[in-house]
Amino acid sequence: MPRAKTGTVRRARHKRVLKRAKGFWGLRSKSVRVATQTLLNAADYEYRDRRDKKNDFRRLWITRINAATRLEGLSYSRFMHGLRQAGVEVDRKMLADLAVREPESFRQFVELAKGTSR
Repeated sequence: MPRAKTGTVRRARHKRVLKRAKGFWGLRSKSVRVATQTLLNAADYEYRDRRDKKNDFRRLWITRINAATRLEGLSYSRFMHGLRQAGVEVDRKMLADLAVREPESFRQFVELAKGTSR
């Protein structure tokens, strides 16, 4: 039986690695060995950052809500406590969107929270 060489299989694998490493700096995009190591690290960062993104957005929403409630003379924590007391179940994403796009609607939530927190 003839000896099977890995020529086409290896070339395909190398091409796949180098295609994914396109745009990396220096040998990281040219050398298959270095590119493979870089892609392994990149995969770790990808996985971690997909989870971190959720925390980053929550932080952004809280900052926006806090800024909008401060304009109305209320702190973020008192606002959220007032909403919880009133039984309002609107998440932070929607509240932040209202604060930015529809300040009048957001003001109604603030009034509702003020009424129940005192």
